[in-house]
Amino acid sequence: MHQQSRQPDLVEGRLPVFVFPTELVFYADEQASHKQVLTLYNPYEFALKFKVLCTAPNKYAVVDATGAVKPQCCVDIVIRHRDVRACHYGVIDKFRLQVSEQSQRKALGRKEVMATLLPSAAQEQPQPRPQEEERRMKEQLSDSVFFEQTAFQTESRAASGGPSLLTVLLGLVCMAALMLPTLGEQESTVPVYLHLSVNKKLVAAYVLGLLTMVILRT
Repeated sequence: MHQQSRQPDLVEGRLPVFVFPTELVFYADEQASHKQVLTLYNPYEFALKFKVLCTAPNKYAVVDATGAVKPQCCVDIVIRHRDVRACHYGVIDKFRLQVSEQSQRKALGRKEVMATLLPSAAQEQPQPRPQEEERRMKEQLSDSVFFEQTAFQTESRAASGGPSLLTVLLGLVCMAALMLPTLGEQESTVPVYLHLSVNKKLVAAYVLGLLTMVILRT
């Protein structure tokens, strides 16, 4: 029964892996930082075996790259940077921890840990990421307020300056349409293609009425 209750968790590649820290930072001018410790936790009720892989194995020495973790226990994995040179500054390497059940070969879970070599701790970013994000959000909010104020001032100027040119031109077009002869009139010097139907004149009158209301309100 116990085996069946935890069986759904034992899906290949789906088991959560708990590692601390999730990022390793080595400093060239600090000898003590050349040795880092990864702690692998096993909160489950069954034992796990682990394996540590690296994208740049020549740059690091991993003590006990393979091993086992008892149920509800943890194990420390010591990683040493053994190629501290300026050409490696800022290069991001990756460690992958793969875990599996002791009686199986398939990897139940994996976790990647980034590793970076910096020349000095003083050359890290002066602002943490949350503060940088807060500053960027404040700038965007300030730009949004400025845009809204500018748009409001533009609309106020347009309202105080009377109707727009487009409104006036559209009103003149509607007036001209109403002055044209109606379709079917015989005695007219205006060409036939300029004769408008009754429906078109009704539309022009309706639009002209709306424009008149807009002009009076301004």
